[in-house]
Amino acid sequence: MDLHVLNMFVIAGGTLAIPILAFVASFLLWPSALIRIYYWYWRRTLGLQVRYVTHNDYQFCYSCRGRPGAKPSLLMLHGFSAHKDMWLNVVKFLPKNLHLICVDMPGHEGTTRSSLDDLSIDGQVKRIHQFVESIKLNKKPFHLVGTSMGGHVAGVYAAYYPSDVCSLTLVCPAGLHITTDNAFVQNLKMLQEMSAVDKIPLIPSTPEEMANMLKLCSYVRFKVPHQLLQGLVDVRIPHNDFYRKLFLEIVSEKSRYSLQENMEKIQVPTQIIWGKQDQVLDVSGADLLAKGISNCQVELLENCGHSVVMERPRKTAKLIVEFLSSLHSAANSKKQD
Repeated sequence: MDLHVLNMFVIAGGTLAIPILAFVASFLLWPSALIRIYYWYWRRTLGLQVRYVTHNDYQFCYSCRGRPGAKPSLLMLHGFSAHKDMWLNVVKFLPKNLHLICVDMPGHEGTTRSSLDDLSIDGQVKRIHQFVESIKLNKKPFHLVGTSMGGHVAGVYAAYYPSDVCSLTLVCPAGLHITTDNAFVQNLKMLQEMSAVDKIPLIPSTPEEMANMLKLCSYVRFKVPHQLLQGLVDVRIPHNDFYRKLFLEIVSEKSRYSLQENMEKIQVPTQIIWGKQDQVLDVSGADLLAKGISNCQVELLENCGHSVVMERPRKTAKLIVEFLSSLHSAANSKKQD
């Protein structure tokens, strides 16, 4: 082989080796930094911009894509201990002409965390209303989407502020009085009796506990490398005291069944999406909502657990788009009549 060509291969190999070695070093030494880069990359790829808005001295952080138009805007509320980027997998499959907003819930990620904040469901609903008014989202009724704790907040929001919302999607929402306790709820009751708040399964402190939480929340078994589990834990550990405080608040008597107590006040068309194999919030909650909300349709997903937006993002996006399309078609039919 020509020496010049050989030198080219050596130089090319060395050039490629540098980013590869940098990636490996980041993965082994700073997995949490790599996770942040991953979210930044996907936000950029999907055309989402991170923005901030304040209400008095309270700051909200959110990501958005597009502008308000003829179709309703979408406001998406994430679940307990998550953040706005949990919706990225769903956003990937949503039409680019939809105006999307994903907000960090009170105390999460870039939104203000205050020791004086009311973390009850009612308190969170009021905060989200402040956010909505701050960005003037309620100039026109919008479609509200929430999952788990975010679904709890979304449902109560629709009951409290009916003029703000034109339609609603609740993905395996909390806030319902389900009479049959699953293994997760039984475990929580046992921990409560023992006052072992540091052992709540949804607040992991080790890679092993993180792996167990992923198994609890997902029907699909993801093979996650130990280093990545460590990175996920490293990102969460500084916030675990807040998560414990929040968890105890949302399962308190004041908040625990807020959605069920207010579901009959929900007047907008409502879509329920639930994984049949949900081990956190039993799928029988879908039937409770179908009976309690006057205009409600239910979609149950086979081979899917609690983390619907992570396990079935394409299906979730498809169901939301089809639901919105059906409402748009129905509205046009009424105009023609």
